[in-house]
Amino acid sequence: MIGIPVQLRPLMAAFLIASTPLAPCRAAGLTDVERSISSFIGAHREEAIELLARQVDINSGTMNAAGVRAVGRELEAELRALGFDTRWIEQPAELERGPHLFARRQGNRGRSVLLIGHLDTVFEPDSPFQRFERDGSIGRGPGAADMKGGNVVILYALKALHSVGALDGADVTVAFLGDEERPGKPLSVARRDLIEAGKRVDVALGFETGVRAEGVEYATVARRSASEWRLEVTGRQGHSSGIFDERLGAGAIFEAARILDEFYETVRGEKYLTFNAGLIVGGTEVEYDFEQTRGTVAGKTNIIPRRAVVHGGIRAISEEQLARAQRKMRGIVARHLPETSAEITFTEGYPPMSPTAGNRRLMELYDRTSRDLGLGAIEALDPGRRGAADVSFVAPFADALAGLGVQGRGAHGPDEEVDLESLAVQARRAAVLLYRLTR
Repeated sequence: MIGIPVQLRPLMAAFLIASTPLAPCRAAGLTDVERSISSFIGAHREEAIELLARQVDINSGTMNAAGVRAVGRELEAELRALGFDTRWIEQPAELERGPHLFARRQGNRGRSVLLIGHLDTVFEPDSPFQRFERDGSIGRGPGAADMKGGNVVILYALKALHSVGALDGADVTVAFLGDEERPGKPLSVARRDLIEAGKRVDVALGFETGVRAEGVEYATVARRSASEWRLEVTGRQGHSSGIFDERLGAGAIFEAARILDEFYETVRGEKYLTFNAGLIVGGTEVEYDFEQTRGTVAGKTNIIPRRAVVHGGIRAISEEQLARAQRKMRGIVARHLPETSAEITFTEGYPPMSPTAGNRRLMELYDRTSRDLGLGAIEALDPGRRGAADVSFVAPFADALAGLGVQGRGAHGPDEEVDLESLAVQARRAAVLLYRLTR
């Protein structure tokens, strides 16, 4: 378990098995072909940065379907030049989202691989943050790190493999999602094609931003789920002078407070399980829009409140942990204060990417690849430090590794920037990893 953060070791221990190579390679250093792959990326570093700049300069906020498609068209042309068959997946009109771009080269050599990126950003056309700017080794712009930089890493890793004929016979699928930052609902529809692709591959690699802290670089072998819960509470309205008596009871707000307190006391504490009550409204008249997460409320201090609504989120490291927490929460909700009632609903969300033995072996190959390239060690990131991502939808079906994109900071903010040196570094790691997986 060398290289695993202390926080992750207890959880990982149950999954670890003896490591075996996934593909033949030298114990130290690179083969001649791998050196050529790495050299190609170094020779095309500036070209990759120029592509990134063009991509960033195209606004592709999630709700800007035309911009999402425009970003994808340039990537599509590049992929077709590498021998990929491409297809656009139009989302149903009711989802109000742009399309996904999928590409595939079919083959039967080595392990089949799915590479995951996304075309959209959080910056819509009315954002003042619109253009790419370069300052030496730093690039600034909307989506430069999250995740147009990661998309360029995917493309140049594939270009490097193509330059030595290493894509011939390999089975590689690329999925560029059009709505990662604000996915359409239901997710079962918005992620249907990604899930189907995940079911037929051996390995899934996610290229959202990488993590570097205190000189240590990390990749992601596990990440938590992200979904929502909705608590709706009712009480008997009446004059507050009669609160707590047998006829009027405790009111909706006291019942909501009881439930939240019991969540805190009895559900909290399990490692990697977190739940948050993000918004609460209560009173005599309550209007709340769950989709827009906003509402209005009216009441008086001398009236027992009739209704309360709590809207929250929950994260778990496994489906089992999530189900266990939901079961406890339902049990707490079912025990009502006098003259009150309550109901909790759990909505669909991003599933967990559990830390499986296959993910760990994939991580070991990635670490060995980085060392052979002379780029240093890679460690497994504590799953508590990462949010949800599209790779989680395919993790139940394939070995998965994520966080393989560029290094950067300030994602989703007006100072988002990318370390341009990391673009070539991550592309070299990805290219050689893919080469070894597909032998």
